[in-house]
Amino acid sequence: MPELRKDPVTGRWVIIATDRAKRPTDFVRERVQIRGTGFCPFCYKNESKTPPEVLAYRSDASARDTPGWTLRVVPNKFPALGIEGTLNRQGEGLYDKMNGIGAHEVIIETPDHNLTLATMPVARIEDVLWAFRDRVLDLKKDRRFKYILIFKNHGDAAGASLEHTHSQLIALPVVPKRVIEEVEGAKEYYSYRERCVFCDIIRQEAESGVRVIAENQEFIAMAPFAPRFPFEMWLLPKPHRSAFEESQKSEFEQLASILKDMLVRLDKVLDYPAYNYIIHTSPFPDVSNDYYHWHLEIMPKLTKMAGFEWGTGFYINPTPPEESAKFLREASVEATVSSQ
Repeated sequence: MPELRKDPVTGRWVIIATDRAKRPTDFVRERVQIRGTGFCPFCYKNESKTPPEVLAYRSDASARDTPGWTLRVVPNKFPALGIEGTLNRQGEGLYDKMNGIGAHEVIIETPDHNLTLATMPVARIEDVLWAFRDRVLDLKKDRRFKYILIFKNHGDAAGASLEHTHSQLIALPVVPKRVIEEVEGAKEYYSYRERCVFCDIIRQEAESGVRVIAENQEFIAMAPFAPRFPFEMWLLPKPHRSAFEESQKSEFEQLASILKDMLVRLDKVLDYPAYNYIIHTSPFPDVSNDYYHWHLEIMPKLTKMAGFEWGTGFYINPTPPEESAKFLREASVEATVSSQ
């Protein structure tokens, strides 16, 4: 029989359609492949084809916007929001509007076109995380911005317009509704219990183990109790951390390792699927607090939203999280992850 499950943070309901239960091989999808054909503006020696870099990690003393880099961050050539100008908030009767001010940047994770985040060495993934942190710390100085979303689109089905591995961030002058729902849910839980709801989730999941995929000293990777999508995963720091950008070196080392582990498992179990990941962290300026807990969500693109989902805000998930966690947990990837 199908089962309704309620997300303990947002109160969102999902339908776990157990009568439609799907194994990894049951999903129809296009395998993400790196073809390497055609011109790529993110490749070595094409630095002039992107906007000027705002950050680069280099192993030598090479000049800005030239080869010699291991990671670059550049403004998006076709930004969703523009960095210049004032917000100019206005009311038009009962409607509110403002100028489309924000920052939209691309993190080019490696000069090697043939690598993916799953095949990159752990040390290079750690560099990507440091770049996220460096850019957030810089952009949060701008008082126009209230929130910065870090995200990755991997594969055509996930919205990637270029196959060269990259992530993006967008700084916003407002806090997104989905983040507000999480923050308000966490606040309500804290006001009642004086505990962080995410910390309680971590404790309960670690005790039961049925939805835990992997863990290390600093992080736990698990399938959430009420997942919107099949094989959805959450990565959470075990100690209470409200802001991603306040993470320490040891945490980034451990996060890089478990993130690679999860992406390798996805490729192994689901045959190189498209996916999105997002990092949810505390909005500005109250980034250090006791109620919210930053986390990374990975969502493989295996199903499509249709009329019911759009009309209700419910999600129908054909794979129970206990089963997806088991498939991912039992995937044989240890040698692949530990060797890089």
